[in-house]
Amino acid sequence: MIEILAPAGNTECASVAIDCGADAIYLGFKAFSARNSAENFGIDELQSLVKKARFHGVKVYIAMNTMVKNGEIEEFLRTLLCVWNAGVNAIILQDCLLGKAIHEKYPNIVLHLSTQAGICNENGARFAKDCGFSRVILARETPIAQIEKITKIIETEVFVQGALCTAFSGQCYFSSFIGGNSGNRGRCKQPCRKLYSYNRNGNNEKCYALSLSDLCVGENIEKLIQIGVSSFKIEGRMRRAEYVGSAVRYYRALVDGTTQTSELLSQLKRAYNRGNYTKGLAFSQDKRLLSTAVQGHIGEKVGVVKVINGNYFVESKTPCQTGDAFKILRDGKEVGGAVFEKTQGKGFVISSKIKLRNGDSVFITTDTAVNGCVLSQKRVEELHITLDFTENQFPIAKCNGVCVVGDTPLQSAQNHALTKDELCACFCKTDGLSATVIFDKVIINGNIFIAKSQLNAFRRRFYEQLTNVSQPQYEYSPFNIMHNQGNNTKTAVIATDFAQIQTDIAIYKADDYTKALPQNFVNGAFEKYIYYPPFCTAQDENAISAWLKNGDIDGVYAENYGAIEFAKRHGVKLFIGTGLNLSNAVALNHISAHYYAVSKELNEDEVAPLLSENAFVLSDGGIKLMDLCYCPFGKSCSVCDKKSVYTLTDEQNRAFPVRRYVDGGGNCRFEVYNCSRLEIDTQAKIGQLIDLTIEQDCFTGRTYGHAKRGVL
Repeated sequence: MIEILAPAGNTECASVAIDCGADAIYLGFKAFSARNSAENFGIDELQSLVKKARFHGVKVYIAMNTMVKNGEIEEFLRTLLCVWNAGVNAIILQDCLLGKAIHEKYPNIVLHLSTQAGICNENGARFAKDCGFSRVILARETPIAQIEKITKIIETEVFVQGALCTAFSGQCYFSSFIGGNSGNRGRCKQPCRKLYSYNRNGNNEKCYALSLSDLCVGENIEKLIQIGVSSFKIEGRMRRAEYVGSAVRYYRALVDGTTQTSELLSQLKRAYNRGNYTKGLAFSQDKRLLSTAVQGHIGEKVGVVKVINGNYFVESKTPCQTGDAFKILRDGKEVGGAVFEKTQGKGFVISSKIKLRNGDSVFITTDTAVNGCVLSQKRVEELHITLDFTENQFPIAKCNGVCVVGDTPLQSAQNHALTKDELCACFCKTDGLSATVIFDKVIINGNIFIAKSQLNAFRRRFYEQLTNVSQPQYEYSPFNIMHNQGNNTKTAVIATDFAQIQTDIAIYKADDYTKALPQNFVNGAFEKYIYYPPFCTAQDENAISAWLKNGDIDGVYAENYGAIEFAKRHGVKLFIGTGLNLSNAVALNHISAHYYAVSKELNEDEVAPLLSENAFVLSDGGIKLMDLCYCPFGKSCSVCDKKSVYTLTDEQNRAFPVRRYVDGGGNCRFEVYNCSRLEIDTQAKIGQLIDLTIEQDCFTGRTYGHAKRGVL
């Protein structure tokens, strides 16, 4: 199976995706969608869309992939059942453990695991499959060699087009902690698209330091097909219909092997193009990964400005017209916009509110002709129909395996008998379905009378049956939650060095995965856990495995679902970290862990139902906001100063520490921490988790985090 999967932020985008050739679409419901700002769908809109999609053989997946709090479990489950009963093909979840509970209770519901779950290795894929998921939507950072291995375990969905998150999938807390708008709750305000500066090599100039170019796998999709990827996902539930249609048409052409791909890529660039596209981290970091000079849509270059008699002339082979719009770049940076004014000679004239210069680059960002072409596409199905109208028998209509039989036998005509032309003319009216009718066989036996109203009613019932959805229906019943409350007075510390640190539990977080464990950790008088990072490659796992063999280690601290299977295979204890975003008792009921930390986005009241003698809350030290699985300096290794900690400064002059460390393959990775140190004076008897990865003098303030207010 090869599937082109398109985004649908609203009904227009969904229809355009179907008409342009998508095999499946994914969309959000009004609640629990990780794209809260999209229009999303209500139940009536969804049911109508499902019928249209099913008629065209297109699958519908609903994203309910936000973090679910304990007090929302009933509403979430009722909503999920309502959506499933509407006839969708699968539901996308972020919480792997909640998914496990749903699978056990409602085994026929098809579950896909969201990219928010961060599946990036074989152990994560195995765990997802064990939890009942039929497909994993892989983290965008997953290298192609690892993708190939995962495809042999479970069906995979891979992003091929659209916006890239700068942080590792599902564990970005930047928007959450600086503004209270959680990406895990579908409310990300995209602070990564703002201006920042790094204190690196004496350069403090602000740029879009965290902004990544849009992904465009393009012809490399063939490599993904060859290794067994099933579904190719286009990102963009917040984007307009012409982008959705252009992206679907481009990847449809690539998969089908047509010759129009260069023209279709041009149309896609004009619909939306941030940074002139990157191939993405699956194929290793390329020069276009970062888009530090331009943040938004730049379209496609069509020429340069020539200032002639005060007019801005653009010599170009691109025909333009009224309604077309442009972005102007100077020395690679955006300086303003322009609009089409008139055709002139071998090009056209533009007007702009800013003063343009000779040599300014002109990029078309709105091409009305292309948009009109894309939005006018129409998907028409061929319906091969057989009709059997025999006197004294029930009328029969058949198509695509659907057989509809009338309610009453056909009577003898007293005057005018039904003709073949009349019968065919009636069934050529497809009741709104985009179809061409082909009659394989039309049988009329005898002199038949049927009232026009009866014939129309029979036809309507027939076409209604072609769009009917049949799958197991479920009624709501609550989860049976067994959770033992209790107190925990232990302290756990995350650190890279344990000299002079006294704690009950030590969690070693390596500065360099290629080096041996420090002796002050190995010989310490505390329980010992190894930090399993959110993005964990096979090389990282090999390093952790070696440490487990060579040291007296109790277990692993899990910042990724893969660690659960990893700990099981190595026969060591499991400490669930904050990165798994434990936020409800249903999830807790479905994991066996020695210790667990609740999500750092919960407030004190939301934490209370999750307390036990094994529970921890992040209460002190640094708050990790993002994991960067790429080099933010463009892999300029030969001139890099290779600091242990950099400072990322925003437009409000807030300084965020950025830790550099070395992974199991010898490559640099980076973690961004909050500018303020966390200090929570918890009243409840819950284990205290302290993050001392970053030196405390790197922080410029103090914060309660989300302990008092939480996130919406």
